[in-house]
Amino acid sequence: MDQSNRYADLSMNEKELIAQGRHVLVAYIMKPKAGFGGYLETAAHFAAESSTGTNVDVSTTDNFTRGVDAMVYDIDEKNEVMKIAYPTDLFDRNITDGRAMIASFLTLTIGNNQGMGDVEYAKMHDFWVPPAFLRLFDGPATTIKDLWRVLGRPVVDGGFIVGTIVKPKLGLRPQPFARACYDFWLGGDFIKNDEPQGNQLFAPLKETIPLVADAMKRAQDDTGEAKLFSANITADDHHEMIARGEFILETFAENSDHVAFLVDGYVTGPAAITTARRGFPNQYLHYHRAGHGAVTSPQTKRGYTAFVLSKMARMQGASGIHTGTMSYGKMEGEAGDKDMAYMIMEDSADGPFYHQEWEGMNPTTPIISGGMNALRMPGFFENLGSSNLILTAGGGSYGHIDGPAEGARSLRQAEQCWKAGADPVEFAKEHRQFARAFESFPGDADLLYPNWRNALNVAA
Repeated sequence: MDQSNRYADLSMNEKELIAQGRHVLVAYIMKPKAGFGGYLETAAHFAAESSTGTNVDVSTTDNFTRGVDAMVYDIDEKNEVMKIAYPTDLFDRNITDGRAMIASFLTLTIGNNQGMGDVEYAKMHDFWVPPAFLRLFDGPATTIKDLWRVLGRPVVDGGFIVGTIVKPKLGLRPQPFARACYDFWLGGDFIKNDEPQGNQLFAPLKETIPLVADAMKRAQDDTGEAKLFSANITADDHHEMIARGEFILETFAENSDHVAFLVDGYVTGPAAITTARRGFPNQYLHYHRAGHGAVTSPQTKRGYTAFVLSKMARMQGASGIHTGTMSYGKMEGEAGDKDMAYMIMEDSADGPFYHQEWEGMNPTTPIISGGMNALRMPGFFENLGSSNLILTAGGGSYGHIDGPAEGARSLRQAEQCWKAGADPVEFAKEHRQFARAFESFPGDADLLYPNWRNALNVAA
């Protein structure tokens, strides 16, 4: 059934659509399945399934219904690019406050359409949201400025927040876990309660959290510096998440503003992010992407990209989201992923297909993790052009030859090295913790700085 007469209009102009502000525009990489219709026919079928259409003509369609059709407005068959304009009236609104929701956006834009028989694959690579519709999303309630304020730093360009993930991420009982937190906090700022950690039988939350709160107090007393903890409140149930959050805040008491809440936003979905965003608007909302690679990986031809995920996270209200290491760590990623960081940090940014104006919506902080250590950080900062972010380096801290506190200091010195524009090997000669990172991670040192052994007088 060719639906291109109804669900495609290649005369529509993208600039005019943006100026009118009545559509969400979405760019896909799409390939039709062999033996079915042509590219435009498949694209039109995709748009129909995304909105008002079905596989047959139905008697209930009227003139109003046609007015909210999703429309294919541009195709580039050679590069497999398909762009669809979705009228904003298509998307669901809350009955409580009239706000918009990411769940509805995803239901239409990647719902049944990706599983249709005539589609070989389709993946969302970018989208544009008009100002009036963007204002219907919560956006972040807190930002990195709130963490800088707790740390006693300037709220503009407050710099690098040195964080870690306690290792091993599973298997530690309450006391060893709290001790590992204390040891890192002697040199670092921020500890991420890792995504699988919660209320395991060997580490009950109600036993672990009081010990961590006590470790924070002792570390603050011993260093004279504020410390931060990101507590995992992920759960299937709204009431369970609220109960965990309330217990954690009650336990940290006067240090409650030192606490962020981590939510596994991909596996639990938009409802869990909104539960945390609205239930605890004063806490930094730490969006973890656990599992996202199932659909965002460059090898995956369906779903959406990590760029799209991060943009949606800002709209939902994530204060920070893991953005990978842009090829500088162990996780899959590319140097070009810095566009993703710019999109969530800046008020005006370019994506792969669309320029987005955020209209003053609070920014979302890039959170970097995955195989990072002090040796990789100068190049990472140079690529990004900023150090206003959070790092959670597990191995980069606990794998340091002199322990996690010295590992944290080596990471802090890596920022100093980049800010000074110094040669890392020469910088290491005057900065012991950074120098010891070369011995701690010799594989990376050999790869990044081949002559480091001679320069630092370290035997092979």
